[in-house]
Amino acid sequence: MRYRKIGRKNWDISEIGYGAWGIGGKQWLGGADDESITALRRAIELGLNFIDTALAYGDGHSEQLVGQVVRSSARKVRVATKVPPKNHEWPAKPGIPIDQVFPYDYIIGCTETSLKNLRLETIDLQQLHVWNPEWIGRDEWRRAFEDLKVSGKVQAVGISINDHQPDSALEIVKTGLIDSVQVIYNVFDQSPEQNLLPLAAQLGVGVLARVPLDEGALTGTITESSTFERGDFRGWYFRGDRKREVVERVTALKKDLEGAPGSLAEIALRFCLSNPAVTTVIPGMRRVRNVEGNCAVSDLGPLSAELMATLRKHAWAKNYYQ
Repeated sequence: MRYRKIGRKNWDISEIGYGAWGIGGKQWLGGADDESITALRRAIELGLNFIDTALAYGDGHSEQLVGQVVRSSARKVRVATKVPPKNHEWPAKPGIPIDQVFPYDYIIGCTETSLKNLRLETIDLQQLHVWNPEWIGRDEWRRAFEDLKVSGKVQAVGISINDHQPDSALEIVKTGLIDSVQVIYNVFDQSPEQNLLPLAAQLGVGVLARVPLDEGALTGTITESSTFERGDFRGWYFRGDRKREVVERVTALKKDLEGAPGSLAEIALRFCLSNPAVTTVIPGMRRVRNVEGNCAVSDLGPLSAELMATLRKHAWAKNYYQ
């Protein structure tokens, strides 16, 4: 496992992080807590030392599992979590004032709840789970973040950017008041490369690349006949003609990658890590086999310029979260 610094913090963060949405058990079905705990422990054994969870993942269940594993680990593991929007709206909508989404007392209270779920004394990275650039000059988020850091309940702060809106975080990155941004970045959505990633690198802000496998599309396992349990998020994400669209795009991608070493998932993760502005990628991992496969990618290093050029041709402007 290779490690990178997260922004201005002198922390060594594993290039492969653990996206813990799936282990919350509410929107990603088919997993069991015992299996999730085993996968988390195996990831740490393999050198992974960064886990991204959220209060909203299974109404705190993901945090509880993460905390259980981290507390029993002999190795230092950094934990990131998130404050959910008070109005329960993802993504943040224009025109909605911050006092309906992230009032000061709410940010503080959610952080206290997360600490109780995790049963940890401090949260390494606290993030706002949505962001609206209209809030940039407001005092609520600034004061809450500062007070949480001064109290020692939080070590670093950041935001999780709205789906497919990387430029909405440019102004908050420029403030110097956050340590990281979490953004969708993968072979299909390459838009963060235009403005956000260069700015983050210039100003020393860490980048957490989420959805590096496009909710499974970039694993190559989605077919037109793929089915999911009732209530599983992926059934909604890949609804209608979307499975057919994915198959067409992935088929074309695989054709261009013929002869390239590694699976599609490996190449997709290496695509993200080939950009030096990225601190870590955080794929969802609920099973040991996925943990072992994903963690091994770090040792493979960046992709060649030729292969990166091939992947650049497969950028795809879409938003399946709508």
